[in-house]
Amino acid sequence: MENFDQIFTLLAEHEGIGLNLDILETGVLNIITLVGILVYTGKDFLGSLLEERKATIVKGVQDAEDRLNEAKRRLDEAQKQLNQAHVVISEIKDETVATKKVLFEADASQAKKDLKARFERALSAFRSKERQIFVEIKQQIITLVLKRTVIRVQETFGPKDRAAALINETINKLEGDLL
Repeated sequence: MENFDQIFTLLAEHEGIGLNLDILETGVLNIITLVGILVYTGKDFLGSLLEERKATIVKGVQDAEDRLNEAKRRLDEAQKQLNQAHVVISEIKDETVATKKVLFEADASQAKKDLKARFERALSAFRSKERQIFVEIKQQIITLVLKRTVIRVQETFGPKDRAAALINETINKLEGDLL
C-alpha cells in the first residue's frame, strides 16, 4: 500500500505524467537492439522449439483424426449390429406369433375333437335313452292293449275255454312282434 501512495506522491511532485520524446533517454534503442540480438541469437533455439511444438501439434491433430476415424468406424459397426439386432428381434417376434398361432390352432383342434367326442357320447346316450323310453312306451301300450283285449274277450266270450285259447293265441302272436 505504501508503494501505491509513493506513486501518487511522485506524480504530484513532477507535475503529472508526460511523454518523453528523447530517444536516448527513454532506452527505445536499447530495447530494439536487445530484441534484435534475441531474435538473431535465439532464432535457432526458438525455431527448433517452434518446430517441435508444430510437430507435436500436427501429431496431436493426426492422432485426434485417427481416433475420430476409429470412433466413426466403431459407430458404423455398432449401427450395423443394432440393425442386425432389430432384424433378429423382428424374426423372433414373427416366430413367436407363428408359434402362438400353431399352439392356438392345435389347442382349438384338440378342443374341437374333445367337444366332438363329448357330443357323440351325449348323442349316443340320448339315442340309447330314447330307445329305452320307446321300448317302455311300446310295452305299456301292448300291456294296455292286452288288458283291453282280455276285458273285451271276457265280455264277448265269457269264461269259456275257447276264450282262454284265443287269448293265449293272441298273446303268442303279440310276443312274436315284440321280439
